[in-house]
Amino acid sequence: MALLKSGWLWRQTAVLKRWKLNWCDLWIDGSLCFYKSDSRRDLELRVSLKMTCIDVRTGLECGGVNPPESNPRENLIVLHFRDGSTLNLCANSEDESLAWKLTMLDTRRNPVFQYDPYDDSYQAVPLNGYHTIYITPGAGPGTHQVVVQRDPFDGVAESVALGLLAGVAAGAAMRSFLWMPFFFC
Repeated sequence: MALLKSGWLWRQTAVLKRWKLNWCDLWIDGSLCFYKSDSRRDLELRVSLKMTCIDVRTGLECGGVNPPESNPRENLIVLHFRDGSTLNLCANSEDESLAWKLTMLDTRRNPVFQYDPYDDSYQAVPLNGYHTIYITPGAGPGTHQVVVQRDPFDGVAESVALGLLAGVAAGAAMRSFLWMPFFFC
């Protein structure tokens, strides 16, 4: 997986509403992971922005949320989820909170596109934890080539189920034709 952004963020806990300092990683598949330290050994929370997040607000847009001590309101980041819950974060500066917001919005909205030479078109690739992603520098300045290696067993269960269903239907049809001579005698 490719890492888009990482750094220290304050996170407000859900139960006691206390602020904790966590190391955060934002991955290209839209996963926002919170760790106890920058060694990334103890995962505390994982949030899928592509699936659950509907809005990201920063600064003065965050009404009703009090920042931790010695941090102004402009550093706040609030994530709104589909189930109505929110996740309150606080960055170290106003610029950093805006950078986190833009990166989260970009991750949430932009899929990765893969070129299909047979159709001469680009297709959106839904990313998840089972894909391997390689990012290499492109030919020109500022261009990158993204290679997504899909799981080779993705879609095998659907084809097996369809084959079984077709076999049952063909067997039932052939079985009924075998009894046909006995009914006309």
